[in-house]
Amino acid sequence: MKILRTVKEIQAYAKAMKAAGKTIGLVPTMGALHEGHLTLMRAAREKCDIVIASVFVNPTQFGPNEDYAAYPRRFEADCEKLATVPVDAVFHPEPAEMYPDGYCTYVNVEGDITKKLCGAQRPGHFRGVATVVTKLMNLSRADEAFFGQKDAQQVVVIRRFVEDLNLNVHINMVPIVREENGLARSSRNQYLSAAEKEAATVLSRSLRRAAATYARGEHDVEKLKLIVTDTLETEPLASIDYVDLFSFPDLQPLQRVEQQSLLAIAVRIGETRLIDNVILGGEAM
Repeated sequence: MKILRTVKEIQAYAKAMKAAGKTIGLVPTMGALHEGHLTLMRAAREKCDIVIASVFVNPTQFGPNEDYAAYPRRFEADCEKLATVPVDAVFHPEPAEMYPDGYCTYVNVEGDITKKLCGAQRPGHFRGVATVVTKLMNLSRADEAFFGQKDAQQVVVIRRFVEDLNLNVHINMVPIVREENGLARSSRNQYLSAAEKEAATVLSRSLRRAAATYARGEHDVEKLKLIVTDTLETEPLASIDYVDLFSFPDLQPLQRVEQQSLLAIAVRIGETRLIDNVILGGEAM
């Protein structure tokens, strides 16, 4: 597995792979890898000749009061996990390599898809995501890129700018990977104490209750959201950021679920903000 640390190194590697006629799959990550990330890598491995993972804690997608400095950085352990897939190359630049002195260009996705859910809670977040993902796709010359359903709004935003900017990359969304207790895998789970980790299972329980009610024929949006809210409020350690339900993938408001839809939540367990979701009305691609 090659470790690429500079823009020139990843460009040269991608150029050589393309010259050899290889298809390239990209899996962008911020490290602190877990089984959810590795599932993305395996999906890329199945579909592409070459798999490039990035491990880069991107400063431009963090707000001033968020956890950029504290975000877990465990590159050696990450490499051990990547080698098991196996991944062909990992791109691990320093922030100054991606944003050198004088850097002033950003990709900003306008429209209401970035003004709701996490976009409403984290101003500027998706500008940072769109910018770094655009750069990573350009540097890797990716044919395919892989992202997790847990960040479903992020997938919607990425697909939007890929289409709008005519980028020749196919965006794959891979289903959520969960722990045995139902908790969605997340690097931020490492912040949770044992008691908080148990409390955090309320997220998936609330979504399962709503999905089961939908499956029994309840399609009223407000009633489905109320099931989630009521369940979350049974957990004293949980503080709700949002519970919302939109059409998927266009994220438009609904009164009734009569099409594929995204039921998404953000909840703080102690000081840790977690997100989760379920897609109603069929499996999303």
